[in-house]
Amino acid sequence: MSAQDRPIRGVLSVFQTPFHEDESIDFSTLMREIEWLFDNGADGIVMAMVSETLRLSGDERKEVAEAACIVGRPRGHVVISVGAESSRVAEALAQHAELAGASAVMAIPPVSVAVPDDALRTYYERILQATALPVIVQDASGYVGRLMSITLQADLFNRFGQRVMFKPEAAPIGPRLSALRTATNGQAAIFEGSGGIALVESYRRGIWGTMPGADLVDVIVALWRALEAGNDVLAHRIHAPLAAMISLQPSLDAFLAVEKHILCRRGIFPNTTVRSPAGFALDPVTIREVNRLLDELLEVINPLGKNGTSAPIQSL
Repeated sequence: MSAQDRPIRGVLSVFQTPFHEDESIDFSTLMREIEWLFDNGADGIVMAMVSETLRLSGDERKEVAEAACIVGRPRGHVVISVGAESSRVAEALAQHAELAGASAVMAIPPVSVAVPDDALRTYYERILQATALPVIVQDASGYVGRLMSITLQADLFNRFGQRVMFKPEAAPIGPRLSALRTATNGQAAIFEGSGGIALVESYRRGIWGTMPGADLVDVIVALWRALEAGNDVLAHRIHAPLAAMISLQPSLDAFLAVEKHILCRRGIFPNTTVRSPAGFALDPVTIREVNRLLDELLEVINPLGKNGTSAPIQSL
């Protein structure tokens, strides 16, 4: 079975968008990052919130999506975020993603207005009608927007079937995930999106996969495989320092700062440039703790062997 024919499941890493010092997109580093993700066992890649999608222009979003599909599709699945402030823009982005070769699209609700359920239902229906691809409904209310109702999400699944998938991120993640599974009779594909902090619990609630950041792809792959193998001892050895790492990232900008720091330390990114304005900056104490936890995580997984190669750790 080719990579494109496999079900969309497993570890789907959300890539970071690398920038030059002047905040223009560094496409050569992006392509190297995507290859590195697949080399380290990712089943697919995702362009989403921590790809700084909301800080890209419309043309840039299309250029990044095209680059991700060119590099990623020969090796696995590519999911492209198409959420926008208007249905018209979201429809156009979904159609572009399909033409570019994406496996699926994912959409957050509009973030600048509180949209009632009827209007939000229409928003997702228009995206589903604009493309033949699967559409992942992302409740990103842990970062932006407001809570999406379970009823609304289940209604979309009941109408469009398996083409509708979900990435619930609203708190409390575990109980809401189970409620969504119950509302869809356990048939919907649901992906965990907590960066890994809720992966063990979410796996036991029946998820199809996880969409963590790119920086710890080999760690998340090792954790996912331990869960698939029923190796709870190893899963908890990995999960403890991973959870501590994610706890240092209380906001979207914190995820950006920590993940780009780690990608620099691992030799994948040349810098930690985030598009401004940014609402979080790493201080020396946090950097020391991130470095310590990264070392601990890699010590746990290194004896397990690699699916591919990992760049060397750099001293910072």
